[in-house]
Amino acid sequence: MHMTLEADYAVRIVEFLAVNPGRADAKTISERTSVTLRFTLKILRTLVSDGIVRSYKGAKGGYELAKPPKEITLRSVIEAVEGPYMISRCQGDAYSCQRTSCRLHHIYGEVSQLVRDKLESYTFASICACEDTELSLIHISEPTRPEPIS
Repeated sequence: MHMTLEADYAVRIVEFLAVNPGRADAKTISERTSVTLRFTLKILRTLVSDGIVRSYKGAKGGYELAKPPKEITLRSVIEAVEGPYMISRCQGDAYSCQRTSCRLHHIYGEVSQLVRDKLESYTFASICACEDTELSLIHISEPTRPEPIS
């Protein structure tokens, strides 16, 4: 059992935006998170429609977090792209279980709630509050400029 690649990439993108406040263009986000530009744009559209990221058009456009990192949880980002977390499809409204007395339904619900609660407990402020040496490898650093030749 694992989260989808799209959810993993969405988490990377939000982490990048949390570590690098201000606007960033999609190409930079794509390059720094190692996510293809096409997939980055798809995920950004989802995050914008869910209110996690804000987009700006024009020459000075780009993307930034729509709210402070302390208000964005790991759960909200994962569920923005995957939908509500549940360990079994029988918990979803779209699935019609034919079993009238399933002993597992309650267990699956309990485990799913534990995972949702744990994901909810991590904000991007807490995720990104590690020491500078441990910050994400996707942090933008200022390029070093060569000394002018005299």
